[in-house]
Amino acid sequence: MPRIAPHTPFTDHVTPRPLPEPFRVPPALPPPRAGRVQRRAALLINPFYPKDPHASFGKHVLTPTLALTSVAGATPPDWEVRYWDENLLHGAPPADPVPEVVGITVHLTFAERAYALARWYRAMGSKVVLGGLHVLSCPDECAPHADAIALGDGVQLWPRILDDVAKGALQPRYTSDFRGDYASDPAPRRDLLPRRSFLTTTSLNATRGCHNRCGFCYLATDGLRMPYRMREPAHVAAEIAADGQPYVVFTDNNLGSSKRYLHELCRALEPLEIIWSAAVTIDVTDDPSLVRAMALSGCTGVFIGFESLQDDNLRDAHKKTPRPDDYARRVRLLHDHGIQVNGSFVLGFDHDRRDVFAELASWVEEHRLENATYHILTPYPATPLFQQLEAEGRILHRDWSKYDTAHVVYQPKHMRPDELQRGYEWLYQRTFGHRSIWNRRPADPRAVPPYLAMAYLYKRSNPLWRVLIERDLTQWAWRPLVEWTRARHLRRRAELAARPLERSPKKVRLPTVVYAGV
Repeated sequence: MPRIAPHTPFTDHVTPRPLPEPFRVPPALPPPRAGRVQRRAALLINPFYPKDPHASFGKHVLTPTLALTSVAGATPPDWEVRYWDENLLHGAPPADPVPEVVGITVHLTFAERAYALARWYRAMGSKVVLGGLHVLSCPDECAPHADAIALGDGVQLWPRILDDVAKGALQPRYTSDFRGDYASDPAPRRDLLPRRSFLTTTSLNATRGCHNRCGFCYLATDGLRMPYRMREPAHVAAEIAADGQPYVVFTDNNLGSSKRYLHELCRALEPLEIIWSAAVTIDVTDDPSLVRAMALSGCTGVFIGFESLQDDNLRDAHKKTPRPDDYARRVRLLHDHGIQVNGSFVLGFDHDRRDVFAELASWVEEHRLENATYHILTPYPATPLFQQLEAEGRILHRDWSKYDTAHVVYQPKHMRPDELQRGYEWLYQRTFGHRSIWNRRPADPRAVPPYLAMAYLYKRSNPLWRVLIERDLTQWAWRPLVEWTRARHLRRRAELAARPLERSPKKVRLPTVVYAGV
């Protein structure tokens, strides 16, 4: 496959991508009006955020936010709780009757929308509680917008907050850490979800934390200490079985931080006959028997943070990973077990130059990654990266709405901000283009039809996604493809299981139409 010339990203025409108003502008909030406040009623809100026109709109409805459904699971039984996700395009959140307590999760990219919702509900008599990562990293900014802020593990704090509301003794600030007994957390309240609005409602964590502490990652936020915790595999399997979905998404930061644990989890998952995907690091391929166990238990795809193809970048980011020159061999091992790879790459490290975009696109196509996700390096507040760039005078502004990994908010070292922005947009255009989709087709002809079905539905169907989301047809569109994939996997797993381990990487492709971590 010919290499892409370094100048191509800057000579190709990059087509502007339209962003329809429902994906760009939050729903209007009517004037607040005094009404009946429903006692012991709580509402949990995931605020609207603008979408990236260069990525797929479909990724926003693959799974619900696990943070809010987990908090809902911790709600005392004498409280009524509801869930509302503004990104499902159902309009403004409900206010008739007015809930006594409104909990809003806050990320820096939609902080202003969260504050607007907080003002609206407070004007109608609700007590508003803000939580989430942005509250942890910028508590003094968030506190004036709420009656209370929650710093740390919301599952631990939520029952205390509601108890204080009931007693009329709500405190302005609640704090907890993440060192509690993770295994004792209640199951998420998936019964609150509009099931037809998501590809699957079975998103869950089996573990918490990561053995890496990359300087650009939100897990490196100052004050955030999240030790690695694991749940009993049998409990995880029981939770999956209870929701009854054929496809499961693990939203762990790194499901493979403990290889011994992942082996045990795979043994617990295998009898369920599901398919699943997760974020892992590429070092899961240190152990071919683990890759085999993942495939036999239903793993169809992994989201891997390669981050960069340059050692210097990985070293600066404190990323513990195999050398990039060994990435290709490890990707082949996953492919040979029928596991698709969604490679995640960060653009704009200090060792990146203008040729990084063409080099990366060539590598993704040469090694046939089924999907790639690109991020502009973004200095989240209170991370080591932010502190470094701020000290160097390279932070361009603090408009948090642009800190979404799709906009350049700092001065790159070896290129102009507009060059980094253009390279990012070109990479998505290239990866989502017909030529790249075809170049990355699986080597096994049996896997090509489902791959193309998945690629075109996910990558090239943004106008369709608007219709599917607005009409609650996401699960309707995906479910037949998911069931087709699961049926094929169940047949092919027997073939893989019959091979000795030393012969298992014989291109036993298990075609799928489901991406990991998109």
